[in-house]
Amino acid sequence: MSDVYLSIKRASMFTLVLGACLLLSPPTLTAKEKLPARHINNFILQDSSGKTYSLSQYRDKKVVVVIFLGTECPLAKLYTVRLEKMSQTFKNQGVVILGVMSNQHDSIKNIAEYVEKHKISFPMLKDHKNRVADQFLAKRTPEVYVLDEKRNIRYQGRIDDQFGVGSIRNEPRSRDLKNAIEDLLANRPVSVPRTEAVGCIIGREVISKPANQVTFSNQISRLFQKRCVSCHREGQAAPFALTEYDEAVGWAGMIQEVVQQKRMPPWHADEKFGQFKNDCHLSESEKQLIDDWVDAGAPQGDPAMLPEPLKFASEWQLPRKPDVVYKINKTPFVVPADEEIRYQYYTVDPGFTEDKWVCAAEVRPGNYLVVHHVLVFTRPKTGKRKRSIDETSGFLAAYVPGLLPQPLKPGMAKKLPANSELIFQVHYTSVGSKQTDVSELGLIFTDAESVTHQVVTSSATNRRFVIPAHATNHEVTASSPRSETPVQLLTMMPHLHLRGKSFRYETLSPDGKKETILSIPSYDFNWQTAYQLKEPLTLAPGTRIFCTAHYDNSKQNPFNPNPNIPVRWGDQTWDEMMIGYFDVAIPLHPETGVEVAKALGGQPEKLLARIDSNADGEITRDEISKQQLPIFLLIDTNKNDRVSLKELREAIEKYRKK
Repeated sequence: MSDVYLSIKRASMFTLVLGACLLLSPPTLTAKEKLPARHINNFILQDSSGKTYSLSQYRDKKVVVVIFLGTECPLAKLYTVRLEKMSQTFKNQGVVILGVMSNQHDSIKNIAEYVEKHKISFPMLKDHKNRVADQFLAKRTPEVYVLDEKRNIRYQGRIDDQFGVGSIRNEPRSRDLKNAIEDLLANRPVSVPRTEAVGCIIGREVISKPANQVTFSNQISRLFQKRCVSCHREGQAAPFALTEYDEAVGWAGMIQEVVQQKRMPPWHADEKFGQFKNDCHLSESEKQLIDDWVDAGAPQGDPAMLPEPLKFASEWQLPRKPDVVYKINKTPFVVPADEEIRYQYYTVDPGFTEDKWVCAAEVRPGNYLVVHHVLVFTRPKTGKRKRSIDETSGFLAAYVPGLLPQPLKPGMAKKLPANSELIFQVHYTSVGSKQTDVSELGLIFTDAESVTHQVVTSSATNRRFVIPAHATNHEVTASSPRSETPVQLLTMMPHLHLRGKSFRYETLSPDGKKETILSIPSYDFNWQTAYQLKEPLTLAPGTRIFCTAHYDNSKQNPFNPNPNIPVRWGDQTWDEMMIGYFDVAIPLHPETGVEVAKALGGQPEKLLARIDSNADGEITRDEISKQQLPIFLLIDTNKNDRVSLKELREAIEKYRKK
């Protein structure tokens, strides 16, 4: 399967910062289009150890490269390996590289840890009050400036065009920084003097406007609690927290940009079709609050107005601590700093000798930086071990950036059959430094007696397709098996790879009528969202789920590994898939309606009086037996775990007609 930032070779969690969008080809200037040479005056900065550096001390160097970086910027992290190699390559040719950290939220300690983690040998300097960034007019990290002997800017922009916002190429097509250095060393005009840098906005020191009424302590902290901190908090997937002002203010400009461009929060469903429980897109008024706050200098406001911090049950996002936790891999997997990593497969034997019913599941990465996705499947133990899995059957749970675990409704559960084993598919991605990971799966069980509906993950899948080379909008369709009984559709999760462009779900009734229930106009591999219907959709017997996907296998697709070859089904991200996953709830007891009719014989007032032991006018779970629970769950139409006299009357009227 999606990081918010993916690739054939590596992908990182920076989708949680920058969101997912198409990388636009950055504008460039040729040598014939003159870039005014701006002179850079001397500056003096210190590194994390307190050692002082100045631009003037490198007067004997023919070329000085100044690159603005940030300790938390995922794109900056990815380029550290390449920058270190370039530093070593050019250091004996009259070239020096200086790293400058201008983010106000990057402390001296943060910078020291960054240098150590990424094994950086060139100077990494703290730019207090962003004075050097202001002189260069730098806006982003990473952003490069190449200075000639007179310390005039001869190149500014990106390092190369391999990594972008939400996209990655197998290899860079344009090595802009390297080319600029080589041009200056050879006394040639720089062939491309300017490109557009992409990455994180530099978190400058802000100056608040006192007249502004929107503050972090009042409106913004509450908005972040509602929309952001489930991921943007310590121990979760997002690379920085939004729970404290000192951290949030440094990202204010970046937050405004990704919100304006609809890259955050990640939500890709067309609002014309369906209503979804996990719809996280911001309203226009919420967007305006963020604009007003940032435009006013991101003021803190009165800390006494801060809301109470949100409380979470544990480090897990489940409603409570899991009943059982399995380590996916017994020994830590080592993720190299800069290397292609094929999918890893692990098998875990849970040791169950009887069926288990799972009402909630969560895959928790041990290292969010490098885990792009984890898929969990079940299969019967056969004694054989095979590396491949069937992505279309036995699906239990998943982790992808932005996918929050949702417990099933009371009475609903997934069945984990006795003598089954768990199969894990893990996609690791390099982030510019050596990392390790041991991920986990947590499960919450429910009693078999309480289960009225078995939740099954099915799919509309097409394995027999060929996407032609250079195709810009190739269509592939798939249809699910027919439903044999009335079922409730709960969730949909489309799955394509790097060439995926759009995806649509439709119901296909026995008479051939189609109705769109979910449309993803701009599919994004980085965010494999499970779209959870606000209310289950009942599918009549004979109904199919019909899915349509479109693919862009052209060079205009910045995600495309190779537009010159036809593409077929395959596990790896450079292959393709076409799967329309969906969850349905299947009644375990089709005769329940008859049972309810029998159980509800008599007058509703007499039934209530007989069962309502505490005489509070309602029936609660503790007043019924396990055998009565399935009937209780059917009658409890508002799902508040209480059955009222009104609900009893409605149930009696409904089921007496059966």
